[in-house]
Amino acid sequence: MLTLVDDMTKKRHDIAVQKVGPGPDHMPIGEFGGAAALPGDGSPFLSAPMYWLYEMGHAALTPSRAFADAGRIFFKNPANPFAHTTAGKAAAAAFELFERTTRRYSQPDWMIDSTTVGAERVPVHISCVWERPFCRLLRFERTFEHLPKRPQPKMLIVAPMSGHYATLLRGTVEAFLPNHDVYITEWVDARMVPLADGGFDLDDYIDYVISMLHALNGETHIIAVCQPSVPVLAAVARMEAENDPYVPLSMTLMGGPIDTREHPTVVNTLAEERGIEWFRRHVITKVPFPHPGFMRDVYPGFVQLNGFMTMNLDRHLEAHRNLFKHLVSGDGDSATKHREFYDEYLAVMDLSAAFYLQTVETVFIRHDLPLGKMTHRGKPVDPSKIRRVALLTVEGEHDDISGVGQTEATHKLCTNIPADMKAHYLQLGVGHYGVFNGSRFRSEIAPRISDFILTHNGRGKGSKRKALPEG
Repeated sequence: MLTLVDDMTKKRHDIAVQKVGPGPDHMPIGEFGGAAALPGDGSPFLSAPMYWLYEMGHAALTPSRAFADAGRIFFKNPANPFAHTTAGKAAAAAFELFERTTRRYSQPDWMIDSTTVGAERVPVHISCVWERPFCRLLRFERTFEHLPKRPQPKMLIVAPMSGHYATLLRGTVEAFLPNHDVYITEWVDARMVPLADGGFDLDDYIDYVISMLHALNGETHIIAVCQPSVPVLAAVARMEAENDPYVPLSMTLMGGPIDTREHPTVVNTLAEERGIEWFRRHVITKVPFPHPGFMRDVYPGFVQLNGFMTMNLDRHLEAHRNLFKHLVSGDGDSATKHREFYDEYLAVMDLSAAFYLQTVETVFIRHDLPLGKMTHRGKPVDPSKIRRVALLTVEGEHDDISGVGQTEATHKLCTNIPADMKAHYLQLGVGHYGVFNGSRFRSEIAPRISDFILTHNGRGKGSKRKALPEG
């Protein structure tokens, strides 16, 4: 049985003051509302052509980046006598820093080709099993020589569609692969989706989740990491209201903004203070030529990245100063860790404007879900309809994106889930990133989630959940 906080009234970790600690898990990662104030507040000048100006600036730096890359290679060449001097190493480090800080980072690779199941090392093959214009559903299929004795529950991880690519959850996937048949949503960069493929909003997101659960044919456990907590809860609520036999066996919500009135963070108050029209005027623009999504309205990834960086600018500057020192001193391990982190952190994607604005307004400004006013395709989203789905919520003590209590608020809404099917866990000593990645996630959070899933894995009968009688 789980060592979780099952009694909501008896053992609630009430952390009203959000703390900020060292480490990458306190850097804003893939959440709404992180956009910093743009220069010229109140002026529409920067909102319309800013993407075009960004592209022009990026193109103008191309020759400089090429020169910097050539300089880095020249000063790192072992045949060059200057490469062995302090001045040569400093020059190579300076060229690398310039090239890295002006580069456009593409979607990283998953870099998962094997895992350990029991005592056996098994290969992992990644394949697409479901696809729509704005999302692909990937399966991490493990090839066994001997079938494992432990059950391998089917797990659908819904990654955030909030700025970063799904590969940000590489560590999350790796932690679950030894004990689960893992699927994950890989959201598509909106600038790569042609206008002819239609739009995408919060209702479409919920439709996608329901469609994926149907495609997986039942007996599935769903995990929402951060932002998807609201649409996943809405999707499950709508499925239960329709008596859908494909509802998941369990639902785990991690660091999600279910009720942002609980211990609001800077990210939450930003949306309320500015209002939806500010976002519409200042951060929405059109995709420029020659991208496939030419003229699509988007919230650009580089604007979101600007918000991420400015919220912890001193920390990012210090990290790059340390990279320079590591490169000069020859500390290859530290430099590699820096590159790996920022190759992921600086790779961002554009979001559909309709989805972004609808989410900001619904979740962060109007609080429609906890107030009972949220709808999907004109029908009410009522979490109290959920009866057959086990619920686990997970939070981080120092989460400065989704404050403590915001995800736990789900339990107040899901009033008809039996008490023995509900649990809440607060991980001490971690921030937002640490809720789904890092050493404490691997050693403390992931085992609890797997235990919860295994506990509730035997309730499905056949490929479909048995529908409850009406009334």
